[in-house]
Parts: sequence; C-alpha cells; structure tokens
Amino acid sequence: MKKYNYLVVGSGLYGATFARCAAEAGKKVLVIDKRNHIAGNVYTEKVEGIEVHKYGAHIFHTNDKRVWNFLQRFADFNRFTNAPVANYKGELYSLPFNMYTFNKMWGVTTPKEAADKIEEQRLEAKKAMEKEGVTEPRNLEEQAILLVGKDIYEKLVKGYTEKQWGRPCTALPAFIIKRLPVRLTFDNNYFNALYQGIPIGGYTAMVENILNHENIEVRTGVEYFENKEDLDEESETLVYTGPIDAYFNYKLGTLQYRSVRFENEILDIPSFQGNAAVNYTDSETPWTRIIEHKWFEFGKDKDGNDLPKTVISREYSSEWKLGDEPYYPVNDEQNGKLYAEYKKLADAEKNVIFGGRLAEYKYYDMDAVVAAALKTADSILG
Repeated sequence: MKKYNYLVVGSGLYGATFARCAAEAGKKVLVIDKRNHIAGNVYTEKVEGIEVHKYGAHIFHTNDKRVWNFLQRFADFNRFTNAPVANYKGELYSLPFNMYTFNKMWGVTTPKEAADKIEEQRLEAKKAMEKEGVTEPRNLEEQAILLVGKDIYEKLVKGYTEKQWGRPCTALPAFIIKRLPVRLTFDNNYFNALYQGIPIGGYTAMVENILNHENIEVRTGVEYFENKEDLDEESETLVYTGPIDAYFNYKLGTLQYRSVRFENEILDIPSFQGNAAVNYTDSETPWTRIIEHKWFEFGKDKDGNDLPKTVISREYSSEWKLGDEPYYPVNDEQNGKLYAEYKKLADAEKNVIFGGRLAEYKYYDMDAVVAAALKTADSILG
C-alpha cells in the first residue's frame, strides 16, 4: 500500500484545488513545492501592513459561478475593480480603451465621434495594405492598427507590447492580438466579470485554507526531481504542475517563455501613484508598469484605518533562460510544435496528470486554472 493516493507537485491554484477535491473524496494527498512557501505565483506577503503580490499583480475575475463558489469557501473577497491607467510620456489615459481614453486622445465627446475617428484610421491602414497587395495583417503592428487605428496603437499599444515581448511589433505574429477591447462608453472596469475582487488578507491565506484538510500533507522547499524516486515510491498517482519540458529533462528541446523581474520599494508616503496599476506605454521607460499594492485593498488595514506607507513594484519584462521564473509562454508556431511533441510524451505517461499553466504550456487566467483543476477532479474522482 502506498502512503498517498496523490502526489501533487506545485502548490499553486491548480495543485491546491485538485488536492482539496481529492482530500474531500477521501484520498490521501501529499503536496510539495520547491519554493519555501505555498500558493505559487499568487503568493502574497505582508509588508508594512500591505499584502504585496510577490510575483506580480493577481486580480481575480470570473463568470464561472462554480469557481467563484468554490473559492468563497476559503476566502472573503473585497470589491476591487481593475481600472488601470496608461502613462505615455506623462500623458495619462484610461484603460481599457473607452470614452475617457478617446476624449483625452482626440477631444471627442460622443460615442459616434469616437467610432468615426477609429474607423477613419482603420480604413487608412487598410488602403495602405491594399496598395502593397496585402489583404491580411502580416504582423502584430498591422493587426493592431486595423483594430484600433494608428493613434491608439502608437501611444498605448506599441511601446508596451514591444517591452513585454522584447521584439518589435513588426516581428511579432498578428495572432497575438486577436482583439483589443474598444468601449464606446465611460466604463473603465477592465474585466467586466460577474464576480471579481481580491481575497481579503491575501491569496496566501486563501491557498492555506484550501490546503487545510486532514487528508492533505504539505511540504515546502522540496524539489521533485531531486527526490523523485522516494516521492514516487510513496504515491500512486502524480499530479504535475511544473514545466512540461523539465519533466522530460528537456530531451526534445526547451520551450520558450517571457520572464518578469521586479524592483520593490517601500516608500514613507501615503500614496505614490493613486492607483493599483499604471502601465508605461512609451518605449523609453524601461519598466512595463508600476504596481502600488495597497490599492488592492483600498489603502486600508483590516480595521479600516489608512496605511501610512506604500509599497511599489516596477515590472521589467525579460527574455527567459533556464533558472529564471517562467511567466508567459511564447505561443508562436515553433513553440506550439515543440509543445505538441511533449504533449504526446505526456499522454503516454501512466499515472501522471499534467495540469496548469506550465504543464500545459498555455496562459491561464486564475479562474480558468481553478476550473481546469475542478474538471480534472470530476473526471478522475467522480
């Protein structure tokens, strides 16, 4: 008899959700994480009374009632609404693109004026392409201009996107931007989901509650591959949420990612930028955005008092190399083909479940990660 029914590698949202479902089905689960903490990239830690999102801003939003109800068991969520600001060389614009944005850009005041201005620029771009005998956008730049026009692209898309991907927009495939949200209203609620907010007290506390079950054992600071033989010996089935190419020791090659570096500062002032997220959309500013963490919980402590200090994080996008933290899969044709080959190997593995952002090599919103783990649990546990 094995000691555990499931060994879950990774204590992020996928691993924690699956572990909880298995535990509630009466299964014994061991959850390990190579980091010295739980919660994966949604990990938050308290600094100066502020819940700091250590691996980048995570704003929960979903239209999936089952996912929302599941997480409500483990945390109360506040009413935080994501309404980021774009800073282009000192000019501030509302995101996502809405009537506030268009008024600042062109001075228009009605939805029709805004729509006409965008359509005028779209048609100009289309005619320019047709002169070259081109009917479909060849790159991200052409795709974006066809969607929102040249002015918005130049000020609010180009610099930010090139910093994020480390490549010119003309060298990026068009499919990366299939759509850009254009709202002919004054609604700057970025996600517009039925359910959204931030867990009060931070994500770490929420994940801790998910993993708090008599059938779950958690070990942090444990690297799976260094202890593989012993860990596999203890468990019947592996649930693996790490990089799929690492599982196979990169034998087919290395999948590519973009990584993110953070510069954190504690400031002895009550407010630095007055908003949780400000994107820097010019190409000269080296960082992509600045997060001011206190505004995720409205600048208050748990008793409703104003917090006197603030913590900011400047985010820098970077090319990923082995040893760095992988953030965003580079879902181009080359990497898609390589992942498909790894997926064939994964499908042939016995008693191994591959799940989550890294194991499936896809960008997942948080709610989609939880939904995927619940679905996997449904199919296996009944």
